[in-house]
Amino acid sequence: MARKKRLLWQLYPPYLVITVVAMVVVTWYASRSLRHFFLDQTAGDLKARAHLLESQIQDHLDPIDEKELDAFCKSVGKRASSRVTIVLPSGKVVGDSEQDPSTMDSHLDRPEVMQALRGGSGVSIRYSRTLSKAMMYAGIPFKKHDQVAAVIRVSIPVDDIDAVIRNIQLRIAMGGLIIAVFAALISLLVSRQLTLPIEHIRRWAESITRGEFQFRPPVSGSEEITALSDAMNQMAVELRKRIDTIMRQRNEIEAVFSSMVEGVIAVDTEERIISLNNAAAEMFGCHLSEVQGRSIQEVVRNTVLQRFLRETLTSRKTVEKDIVLSSHGERVLNLHGNVLCDAEGSRIGAVVVLNDITRIHKLENIRREFVANVSHEIKTPITAIRGFVETLRNGAMRNPDDARRFLAIIEKHVERLQAIIEDLLSLSRIEQESEKGGIPLFKSNLRDVLKTAIQVCDLKATAKKIGIELTCEEDILVKIDPPLLEQAVVNLLDNAVKNSEAERKIRVEVARKDGEIIISVRDQGRGIAKEHLPRLFERFYRVDRSRNRQQGGTGLGLAIVKHIIQAHGGHLTVESEPGKGSTFTIHLPRT
Repeated sequence: MARKKRLLWQLYPPYLVITVVAMVVVTWYASRSLRHFFLDQTAGDLKARAHLLESQIQDHLDPIDEKELDAFCKSVGKRASSRVTIVLPSGKVVGDSEQDPSTMDSHLDRPEVMQALRGGSGVSIRYSRTLSKAMMYAGIPFKKHDQVAAVIRVSIPVDDIDAVIRNIQLRIAMGGLIIAVFAALISLLVSRQLTLPIEHIRRWAESITRGEFQFRPPVSGSEEITALSDAMNQMAVELRKRIDTIMRQRNEIEAVFSSMVEGVIAVDTEERIISLNNAAAEMFGCHLSEVQGRSIQEVVRNTVLQRFLRETLTSRKTVEKDIVLSSHGERVLNLHGNVLCDAEGSRIGAVVVLNDITRIHKLENIRREFVANVSHEIKTPITAIRGFVETLRNGAMRNPDDARRFLAIIEKHVERLQAIIEDLLSLSRIEQESEKGGIPLFKSNLRDVLKTAIQVCDLKATAKKIGIELTCEEDILVKIDPPLLEQAVVNLLDNAVKNSEAERKIRVEVARKDGEIIISVRDQGRGIAKEHLPRLFERFYRVDRSRNRQQGGTGLGLAIVKHIIQAHGGHLTVESEPGKGSTFTIHLPRT
């Protein structure tokens, strides 16, 4: 594509060409007109000179005195700087200021002589063979008794006329050149004056495209340029208002999208991503800058989601579905899809809102498992109690030994039911108090609380010849609920005693680290397999169900510990390896 010329170079060269052509034409016409005028003036002057000679040659023509006429011609020609020739009607030259008449040819064929003999005056310009130069001739008839008696011809060299004319033409040309230069400068100034405001407006328009609305050039010029500048200014003002409105609305929409917990994704009819927010990018494990314009199949490898999008694009109503994403950890998403239309109502794509219901799904599973576990844990002792009651009723009461044995078993199951109910009530109470605003905490000496907890478990530990060692500084103060924290430590120690072999040791250690108070309960028991650790603190979760029931556990002890520590603003971790024991660690915020 050819490079476009600037407006200045589109205006100025034509102005310059028109000026130069006009000056050349005017100079040529003026020169030609001046030459014709000058020749006409010269011819008239020659005729006037010839008429002045009429009275002076009259006496020499009647009778004709050729010698006197020739002498007169030579005398007058020298004084007048002109060639004077007298020709008779026969064509014979009887006098000439430059040559000897006797040597000259007949002049009857000369145009000026021929015209003079016919009674008029004649003028001609031609080359003179006699003088070997171009001459202008003017001839007039000399009449006597209404008859042409002779022709008086006066001539001068044309070279002299041409020299004068060339001098005048040179002056005209110089004047024309000076005028052309001035005209060219004026044309340049006029062109610049026309294009400069347009150049300012162009730069202004470029600044507007860059978002610089403050700059406005001082445009002055014609009414049209001023009107264009005012229109541009009004356009810039309106454009700035609209851009500000669009940017404000865009920022508001982006702020809403960014702060939404729900993921939002919009695709076109070809299933290419138009837009998505941070929540959706996090759900899909991608970056916002990398997915714009890409196909949804490239971003998310999930056939259920792709089918859902196709169904949304073809449907005329809201589509809802739950899907599972497992590319970055298992996520359960609830999708609501609807058709995306433009201002004219044409279908341009689809918009999908994604709700992450993974936690709700897990809680629902936990709730179902909890109900099943509670039902199972309660059903077992109730079934046993009912069976032994029926046995007693059917005659076992008559045998004192059997009756006492069955009542002892019933009592054991009742105690187990009571323990389960008490643990459930305790767990419920801790959760309710945490939700209502937190458990009241008091600054207490941690060592005293731990010593009390060890004393509670000392009887069971001594029975299995298990020693409990405490490592804790005397001056450690923390904000706690002493009875609750004691209960949590007792539960951990109780589990450690139950799962440890005889003549082993349990260590309770306290340390300060990274703004936390860390309480570790370390045993040398059987340990726990790695696959059980993530669910270890769930309610009624048992690593070995039959063994735990035999030891009298309710399956709620670790769940209670977890909720107690959370109520204190801390958290609970566990490390374990089969055959090497377990370490339960309580992390409390430092006072």
